[in-house]
Amino acid sequence: MTILPEKSGTPRALQQAGFALLFSIAGPAWAQTVQSPPVTLWYGGPILTMAGDRPNMVDAVVERDGKIIYAGKVAQAREVAGKAAKEQNLGGATLLPGFVDAHSHFAMTMQVASGVDLQDPDHPISDIPSLIAALRTGIQARQIAPGGWVIAWQYDDAKLAEKRHITRAELDAAFPDHKIVLIHFTGHGLVTNSAAMAAAGITDSTPNPPGGITLRDASGKLTGVFFENAAYPVYLKIPPLSPEQRRAALAEAQRRYASNGFTHAQEGAASLGDMDALLKAGAQGLIKLDLALLPTSQTLDNLLGRPDVRFGSYQGRVKLAGIKFVLDGSPQARTGYFTRPYANGAPDGHHPWHGTPNMSQEEFNADAARAHGQGWQIFVHANGDAAIDMAIKGFDTLGLTKKTDARPIVIHSQFQRPDQLAAYQRIGVGPAYFSNHTYYFADIHRSNFSADVVGFISPFASALKAGLHPSNHSDSPVTPLDPMTQLWSSMARQSKTGVVNGPDQRLTAWQGLHMLTTGPAWQVFEEKRKGQIKPGMLADFVVLDKNPLTTPLEAIRSIKIMRTVKEGQTIWSAGQ
Repeated sequence: MTILPEKSGTPRALQQAGFALLFSIAGPAWAQTVQSPPVTLWYGGPILTMAGDRPNMVDAVVERDGKIIYAGKVAQAREVAGKAAKEQNLGGATLLPGFVDAHSHFAMTMQVASGVDLQDPDHPISDIPSLIAALRTGIQARQIAPGGWVIAWQYDDAKLAEKRHITRAELDAAFPDHKIVLIHFTGHGLVTNSAAMAAAGITDSTPNPPGGITLRDASGKLTGVFFENAAYPVYLKIPPLSPEQRRAALAEAQRRYASNGFTHAQEGAASLGDMDALLKAGAQGLIKLDLALLPTSQTLDNLLGRPDVRFGSYQGRVKLAGIKFVLDGSPQARTGYFTRPYANGAPDGHHPWHGTPNMSQEEFNADAARAHGQGWQIFVHANGDAAIDMAIKGFDTLGLTKKTDARPIVIHSQFQRPDQLAAYQRIGVGPAYFSNHTYYFADIHRSNFSADVVGFISPFASALKAGLHPSNHSDSPVTPLDPMTQLWSSMARQSKTGVVNGPDQRLTAWQGLHMLTTGPAWQVFEEKRKGQIKPGMLADFVVLDKNPLTTPLEAIRSIKIMRTVKEGQTIWSAGQ
């Protein structure tokens, strides 16, 4: 299905420029050449407003100067728009608000675009020899000189036929002249060779830090596998991208988000370097999506000492949204923190194993109080129910309630217990759920926990019944940046082997779309600007080739993004 061309107004060449606009138009200078703000009329297909609990549609939308000025009937829309308006006939396609990213890792997406991608379909990996071959291909393609760093992303030990991690010794034998770092697809760990360990100052006598996990062989030597806090020394040594690499990676990351219908993205764990670089890119006009940054709690001391740091308002299109605390790890990597034990034990095989917190309750309480004292919003990564208990205790210590409207966000809230929903409601927590887990990882989770526990992953229906404002995210690049898979997984809750997990937590298509629009907008205090199509809101749109409300469940994932519009300007369209 195609979108018919405009009838008048902006030249067709500008309309078709699409994503190229992101790096060619300087807003204020361009606007000065226009005598009055252009007006655009959208009509000709279903327009989902995302207003209310039940499906709500209008026939036409009028946009002027980046904002919606009318939504309703076509005849009245034409009167409001005027004769000089350009017209966008949807040709039967479906228009809805631009998707608001509830949680992902924009900077990591940039890194993946510039590093070796171990999920490249052209080089499938099924065992350790094919993994080594993919690394060799990546080194050759990037012409990485001896002594250089080789950063590979999306490493997944579960896909290896050997059913174990590749070891430092195997990497040493294959790559004696490079520093090798394989970033686990969860982002919570990595595998290195000896050269990379040495660069990070790690030796066999280096103790395991609190909140860290290291694996050792039978002789007590490190295998090169590090998770959670144990991985930080290596992360800190990874060289930053060059200015040329960063600019190219920034363009590619924005293209990926825009091509998936996102008009608002998130960097969900920003380092100081990433924060400063992205703020600078925003000031230079290089970022055309709205981008929310969550600096990690490790940056707190530095941030508190910087008078130039400003939270809660956009600088260019970049906003420091809040502080990110990581309380535990990844349940699929068995580093999430639970009150119940993992049936498969710890990553090194020992039992009993409940996972481990990444910081103490006292540390979280103290640092959260410092951030809250500045008026900064608090975002907490918590997967296991014990980590969620820690978050709740910390919020209670701060005196947060629904009436204070601080909106603390618990990212993932994966293995939430039913009793914790009442605490979320009392405090005013926004759960940023992750329904993709029910597809990508539920089969793994069922090997560790009972069916009723796995069935309550991302309990959307129960959260809505409790009066909460949930959202749904991809955690990209942990799972693909694919909003239609997010929507489908929230509706189907089906694993890769076809097992339905928690059928009572399934959403309708309308509810699932709320999790991609109004829910995440509320969670970052932008519900008055984004997430709905109504007068006064930003003209942020995504055009789909089919209407999710009338598409059979099994076909939801095949819905295509046709166009993404940010404040009235097309930033991506199909076929570019």
